[in-house]
Amino acid sequence: MAFPPPSVGDWYRLNGGEPFEVVAVDDDDATIEVQYADGSVEELDLEDWNAWCDERLLALSEAPEDWSDSADIEADEGRPRLDRYFDRYDEDRDLRARGLDGIDIFDAG
Repeated sequence: MAFPPPSVGDWYRLNGGEPFEVVAVDDDDATIEVQYADGSVEELDLEDWNAWCDERLLALSEAPEDWSDSADIEADEGRPRLDRYFDRYDEDRDLRARGLDGIDIFDAG
């Protein structure tokens, strides 16, 4: 089975090293921008990424426990970062779905 392509928001480890998060993928330039837990950012070549996958040097990882998003790099717009929403959850607001009482699904209105 082939290793999946880099995905924005996912964490990886290269050869057992420091975990890093993919923050951007540029298909036109064939580059991947990654951010480490300390906030440093690095650009990798997609060709290198694929070679590391073939050599099984790259592995999926979990975000470090002490990780905080230290750079203002947003996740892919089509895939929001859920941990940011959970941090801002306000217990006074009820975000659960309401019942469907009073809705007539056969109303052609």
